[in-house]
Amino acid sequence: MRRCGGDGTITLETARDALEMIQVDSMGLDHIDHKMLDSIIRNFRGGPVGLETIAATIGEESQTIEDVYEPYLLQIGFLQRTPRGRMVTEQAYRHMGIPYPKKQD
Repeated sequence: MRRCGGDGTITLETARDALEMIQVDSMGLDHIDHKMLDSIIRNFRGGPVGLETIAATIGEESQTIEDVYEPYLLQIGFLQRTPRGRMVTEQAYRHMGIPYPKKQD
């Protein structure tokens, strides 16, 4: 078997480079996670918005969103499930670099 070089050790720099190559950010979000959050923020003012609407907007199956993407976004506090639909949190706005809208009285 032929090796491509190196000593087989994965350094922090190597891991960062690999994640950057596959477009995974510092919070572990990939391009679909970003697309989903961005869509809810820009198209639906942060929500609430239904799962089927999110799926149609970003071109993913609703089951895939619910099973693959949503659990992690809920776990890290970037998304909330409410009776009226999904809502993006203030923490997600900050991560996305988008100003959080102030509540109007």
